[in-house]
Amino acid sequence: MAYAQKNKEQKSDLKEKLVAINRVTKVVKGGRRFGFAALVVAGDESGKVGFGHGKAKEVPEAIKKATESAKKSLVRIPLREGRTLHHDIIGIHGASKVVMRSAPSGTGIIAGGSVRAVFELLGIQDIVAKSIGSANPYNIIRAAVDGLKQQKSPKMVANRRSKKVSAITSGRE
Repeated sequence: MAYAQKNKEQKSDLKEKLVAINRVTKVVKGGRRFGFAALVVAGDESGKVGFGHGKAKEVPEAIKKATESAKKSLVRIPLREGRTLHHDIIGIHGASKVVMRSAPSGTGIIAGGSVRAVFELLGIQDIVAKSIGSANPYNIIRAAVDGLKQQKSPKMVANRRSKKVSAITSGRE
């Protein structure tokens, strides 16, 4: 019982952002049937982010499905000082490419549209990002999240190499 309650408390501090809503049409014998597809990004603004996709006949139902899907797909991303990336990364998905660079304090989020939502809900405050190629919001978000999953903190690298963090950060090995 306590675990279920703790899990619900954890989920409640998540924030969601609707990135895209798309009207889709299915042509049938009697005419056209309209539906809606929604893309939602969810995050706790302190290192967890996920995205989800939902389809339904009505907009609110599509958004609800997308939000549930986003909450299920949360991933933890290590951040430097809780405000930026540890190193520069490139995320690729399909024809979309997102180049993400860490930035000094006070820079803010310099990124376009759908990628900006990912960074805000992840809790990043200083970053410079550029999306190249396809402007499809689904693929851009997938590219950004795939790139963020590649992020390695000095602690993770030190553990993998069986060394101390100070040896990794000083450049001596």
